[in-house]
Amino acid sequence: MPRRTNGGGTGGPHRRRQRHKDVLHTRGGHRANDFRCVDCRLDVPLDAPGTAHRNHCPNCLASLHVDRRIPGDRASDCRGRMTALSMSVRPDGEWMIIHQCVSCGELSANRIAGDDNALALVRLVLKPLRDTRLAGRALLGP
Repeated sequence: MPRRTNGGGTGGPHRRRQRHKDVLHTRGGHRANDFRCVDCRLDVPLDAPGTAHRNHCPNCLASLHVDRRIPGDRASDCRGRMTALSMSVRPDGEWMIIHQCVSCGELSANRIAGDDNALALVRLVLKPLRDTRLAGRALLGP
């Protein structure tokens, strides 16, 4: 089937105007109850079992640097990508993901959520065993 052109295909006088898409370009946009992951591009719901403020993707554990001091305050101006660096365990047994901002280097600890990818969490826990340089740095300090 031949491709239809609009007045010669050069964007001439018969070209149809593009639809206005301001809804897609505002902060939050049409996704009022979810956000798109900066790493794997999955649409992630804001509701997370086990935590009041979802701050990372349950699939790949990536996050954005949006909180300053208090979880859920969304007061940070950085907005950099945060990668899951390692895991930590609180004295009460709760697992925490340690994120590091790629832009400013800040570290943050975030609670895991009930729907986080179990395989991604286990890989993160085993990361120091796989990379001996990382384990040596953690034990010896700076």
